[in-house]
Amino acid sequence: MPKDDMLGPYSEKVMDHFMNPRNMGEIKDADAVGTVGNPACGDVMRLYLKVSDDKILDAKFKTFGCGAAIATSSMATEMIKGKTVDESLKITNEAVAEALDGLPANKMHCSVLAQEAIEAAINNYKEKSAKKQTSDEK
Repeated sequence: MPKDDMLGPYSEKVMDHFMNPRNMGEIKDADAVGTVGNPACGDVMRLYLKVSDDKILDAKFKTFGCGAAIATSSMATEMIKGKTVDESLKITNEAVAEALDGLPANKMHCSVLAQEAIEAAINNYKEKSAKKQTSDEK
């Protein structure tokens, strides 16, 4: 069977990030963790961040879901590493899908999950930072 037939509706980039995910795993001493899920499809994404001076030094993920969910998780971690927290918050699900050379319409929810995971992890980081700042001031 020709390779293109095996890809089905997925781009080569989606297949590459599914078959060879980047940054899979967890960060034991993470500065932030965000977990999101989509009950309709059963996908669950957990994103771990290592942050210093509001810059994301490392990002890892654990995702339970389809190939597109794994690929979008992988791409999202690649997109936020080295960026500031605020720059990462500007990454949209469309940007994640575009970085993967597109997703089938019925899999765009996976890119939404990736965006939501970034937002959840960064919100977790900001909450922890605010609490730390408050306790440092006491």
